[in-house]
Amino acid sequence: MQPFERGTMSAPASAPSTLSEADFVGLYGGVYEHSRWVAEGLYAQGITKADDVSAALALRMAKLVEASGPERQLELLRLHPELAGKLKVGEELTASSRSEQAGARLDQCSPEEFARFQELNEFYRIRFGFPFIIAVTGLSRADILAAFEARAKNPIAAEFRTALDEVHKIARIRLDALARQRDATA
Repeated sequence: MQPFERGTMSAPASAPSTLSEADFVGLYGGVYEHSRWVAEGLYAQGITKADDVSAALALRMAKLVEASGPERQLELLRLHPELAGKLKVGEELTASSRSEQAGARLDQCSPEEFARFQELNEFYRIRFGFPFIIAVTGLSRADILAAFEARAKNPIAAEFRTALDEVHKIARIRLDALARQRDATA
């Protein structure tokens, strides 16, 4: 298996239980944004045939993140990109984040939508200490803005929990995509 660009989901997938540590981390290291430690930690715990099912792999990865403690979780949240803004100013996004945000057409914001995203991004980051995180797959810009507006009013502890839940949703979406890719090339 060839090495993969960090954080991409475009390499041909093999069953997780058949991969070496380097290949597993290379393929699954980007499932949690810029957090290869999740794939590394999971591999260290052992990968079995049960992990060849994306739902099982997602659950184990989520449990590892949940057990990592609030400091590491906050670090994980802070590694996520802001919505819309970084697509416009050209800051580096992982291929997965770029694709997901473009799929929600966040790269096609009107000037008014873009300005509102920027205002909300700044307010949210100052209030919560991490960027607004939402699994954008299947959502419109209007859906995302409405959720952003509503969640910006949440208590800090509730929003931390919601952000972690959204990170797990994103990971599951990415793992399912890898499984579909694996099945298509099998």
